Amino acid sequence: MILVLIGVALLGVAVELPPFGERAVPSWNEVARHYLDRSLNETGASSVVAGIITDYRGFDTLGEVTVLFTAVTALLVVLEGRSRP
Repeated sequence: MILVLIGVALLGVAVELPPFGERAVPSWNEVARHYLDRSLNETGASSVVAGIITDYRGFDTLGEVTVLFTAVTALLVVLEGRSRP
């Protein structure tokens, strides 16, 4: 029953999504246009994606890398502790 309710909710959300590629949606705003138009000149990166990740979203990327590093370290500590008798 719960899975049916979740499925109905997901379908309801999917029906309300705007058409793909339409420029009148909230996700297509001046920030995206700024990134595409100016990122190569402002960042000096070789690609738009690299410029966005390293320069515009640097602190966010640093946080994600920190979380991944912490998770891998914790996993290694747990696995190392299990191998000892």
